Amino acid sequence: MALYEHVFLARQDMSAQQVDALVEQYKGVIEANGGKVGRIENWGLKSLTYRIKKNRKAHYALMDIDAPAAAIHEMERQMRINEDVLRYMTIAVEAHEEGPSAMMQKRDRDDRPRRDGDDRGPRRDFGDRGPRPDRGPREGGFERRPREDRA
Repeated sequence: MALYEHVFLARQDMSAQQVDALVEQYKGVIEANGGKVGRIENWGLKSLTYRIKKNRKAHYALMDIDAPAAAIHEMERQMRINEDVLRYMTIAVEAHEEGPSAMMQKRDRDDRPRRDGDDRGPRRDFGDRGPRPDRGPREGGFERRPREDRA
């Protein structure tokens, strides 16, 4: 049997219990066809980048599957029929990840580099430069001088 990671998106107007029931339904399809479902993660309701079938948000769910290809085909066939499933994707993997997926890991803000200038070095002060000695008079023979009528 092969190893798969399967993610699907369910409609935004479904409740979390209905999404769990959907996951259990597809878990039953896999197990009925000789496969096993390992880790199941519900990522919750997230915004979509673009609308899919008039939905701006979707419930995301991930399943780690160890099953023959026929079980995956049957599950995907049933997902195509179901109007509550907006999109799905199944990927064959060498091994399943241990621990929580990247979506479930808590992002720690202290680990990211700060954007207040610490990572770029000290700021230069441009206010007190003074004249540049390598420049002569301006092109056209005019020099910049302060005007007499303004102090």
